[in-house]
Amino acid sequence: MPAYQTIVVGTDGSSTSFAAVERAAGVAADSGATLVIVSAYTPASREDTAAAEDALKDEAYLVTGWTPAEEALREAADRAAAAGARKVTTHAEDGAPVDVLRKAVKDNKADLLVIGNRGLNTFSGRLLGSVPADATRRAGVDVLVVHTT
Repeated sequence: MPAYQTIVVGTDGSSTSFAAVERAAGVAADSGATLVIVSAYTPASREDTAAAEDALKDEAYLVTGWTPAEEALREAADRAAAAGARKVTTHAEDGAPVDVLRKAVKDNKADLLVIGNRGLNTFSGRLLGSVPADATRRAGVDVLVVHTT
């Protein structure tokens, strides 16, 4: 079986998502693959933006829109490089996490999706579905589920 060429991993800035990023980076380093780190976000509503601007003034941009996703991606890229990944790209996109991951897999012609297991064994995850479970079912490529919790 040939080595993976392109690996997609998602991050939301949580410690568990960073564990998945570090594992994906290790696989990318071992196979010489490109690592694509993605982060899904939902744009802030006008009400949320106004409230942040009132409270934070000039620093409101830190918690609204895509800025938190961009911060998560910067830290994830640093962690990936420290774990040995040599070719790393990042991308933030508006949308539901599973949809953003699937789109990244398709757009980058990835052959591996790496996700953390957070949410797989929770009550709400069993009732409503979780990002790892949905991504595993719908990815269309190999999926590595990293034990992060």
